[in-house]
Amino acid sequence: MNLTDQLAKERNRAAAERTLMAWIRTCLTLISFGFGLDTIIAAINASRLGSQGQAELSVRLVAVGFVLTGLLAMLAATAQHRQMLKRLRRDDFVYSEQPSIALATAVSIALIGVLALVLLLAGALGS
Repeated sequence: MNLTDQLAKERNRAAAERTLMAWIRTCLTLISFGFGLDTIIAAINASRLGSQGQAELSVRLVAVGFVLTGLLAMLAATAQHRQMLKRLRRDDFVYSEQPSIALATAVSIALIGVLALVLLLAGALGS
C-alpha cells in the first residue's frame, strides 16, 4: 500500500473520530435534557402544596424518551464507529451505504415531540 492510500485511511480514521465525538455531544445533550426536564418538574412539584400526577407522568414520559433516544443513538454510533475502523484496517476498503443514525434520531425526536403535543393537549382539554 502506498503513502497516498495510507494518508487517505488516516484522514478517514480522523473523520470517523470527529463523527463519534459529535455523536457523543449530541447524545449527552439528549440525555442531559431528559434528566434535567424530569429534575426541574420534580422540583416544581415539590415546591407546590398539591401534586399534579398526570402532568408529572407526562413530563416523565417525555424525559424518558429523550434519555432513551440519547442512549440508543450512542450505542448505534459506537457500533458504527467500530465497524468503520474495522473496514479501514482492511486493504480492500470498499464504500458501502450504512443506516443513518441521524435519521433514526431525528425520527425519534419527532415522535417524542408528537407525544409531548398529545400529552399537552390532553392536559389542556382535561383541565
